[in-house]
Amino acid sequence: MILGPWFNKKVIDPVLEILKRGTEPKELAFSTALGFTLGLFPICVEMQLDFTDEAMALSGVPVFLCGMAIAVLKSNCHAASMMLANFVSTPVELSLVVPFLRFGETITGGSHFPLTSDALKKVLTGQASQEILISIGHALLGWLVAAPFIFATLYILLLPVFKILVLKFNSGPLSPKLPLNSHRDLKIKVRDV
Repeated sequence: MILGPWFNKKVIDPVLEILKRGTEPKELAFSTALGFTLGLFPICVEMQLDFTDEAMALSGVPVFLCGMAIAVLKSNCHAASMMLANFVSTPVELSLVVPFLRFGETITGGSHFPLTSDALKKVLTGQASQEILISIGHALLGWLVAAPFIFATLYILLLPVFKILVLKFNSGPLSPKLPLNSHRDLKIKVRDV
């Protein structure tokens, strides 16, 4: 099966590397939940990156949002797990665009936007009507309302998972902020000059 080696290389191996580095489970759960939630942002702008022999497509807006979150949170988040969760969330993002649209329409009481090939053609050719722009607004509103609940649910579910996984795969101290040795073990030698 072709998907197995790809999945191991792109998802499993990076997760194991993250776990072996000794990151705090709370930080991993927070960063992963945030990365996945931001990865569900319903506006998709695909960017094609070409690195030597391997091409990679990224969803532009969710990647940008994760980059902004990493810049704002700095050392309070784990950038690698956030970006990995963002990458993993892409298929889910594409499947939730319509539910976010319908949820936004329900919240505002707006009319039901018909999803037809003609509407898609207008979006792709840049001839978007006001109706299409309003539907994009509805999808954004649906995501904005749902995002805190998605984040909280993921954090609550991921925290015990990461606690177990960090204990199982960790090879060092839980945090780079914690010293390997306690202060009692340090002996200071004073030399007479």
